[in-house]
Amino acid sequence: MKYVIITPGGTLRYDIPVMKIQTYSLDDIFEKGLLMLIPFYIFSHEKNLSEYNSNGERLTELKAEYRNILERLDGLERQGVIGSFDKRTIIELSGDVIRKIARKYENVQKVGDMMRGPLIETSARKILNQGIRQGIKQGMDQGISQNQRETALRMLKRGKQTIEEIAEDTGLSVAEVEQLAGMQTV
Repeated sequence: MKYVIITPGGTLRYDIPVMKIQTYSLDDIFEKGLLMLIPFYIFSHEKNLSEYNSNGERLTELKAEYRNILERLDGLERQGVIGSFDKRTIIELSGDVIRKIARKYENVQKVGDMMRGPLIETSARKILNQGIRQGIKQGMDQGISQNQRETALRMLKRGKQTIEEIAEDTGLSVAEVEQLAGMQTV
C-alpha cells in the first residue's frame, strides 16, 4: 500500500506494510488450531459484561460458551491433539482474563470460576507424581545404603567386630560387608 506524505520540503511516497487484523469466531479458533487465541477471544465479551451480570438469560449463554470451550479442550486432550499442560495453560490464561475484565461484575466472576476450577488429575499428572515419589524413595534408599556402607567401613577400620556382626548391625548383607572389607585392603 502506498501512502503520500506531504511535508514542507516536498512530497514523499512511502510503502508502508499494513497488517490486517482478523477476528476469529470460537469455531474458527478450534477449527484452525489457534487455541492460544482463546484468552483473547474472551475479551470480545468485555463490552457486554454489564448485561451478562444483570441478565440471567445472557449469563446462562455465557456460561454455556465457557462450558463449550472446556469440553472442546477436554476432547482435544483425549484425542492427543494437545497435552494436559497446554490445556491447563489455556484455561489459566482465560481465567486470568476473566478475572481482570470482570472485577466489577460479581455474577460474571462466578461464571469465570469455571475457567479457574480445581486442577484436574490427569493420567499424565498421575504418572509424573508417581515418578516423583519413586525418585524420592530411590534417593532415600541410596542415601541409606551409602550411610550403611560408610558405617560398615568405619567399623571395619576399628577391627573390633566380625564381618557377620557388622552386617547385622548395619543391615548390609555379609557379601556386601566382605566386598567393603576387600576394597579397604586394596
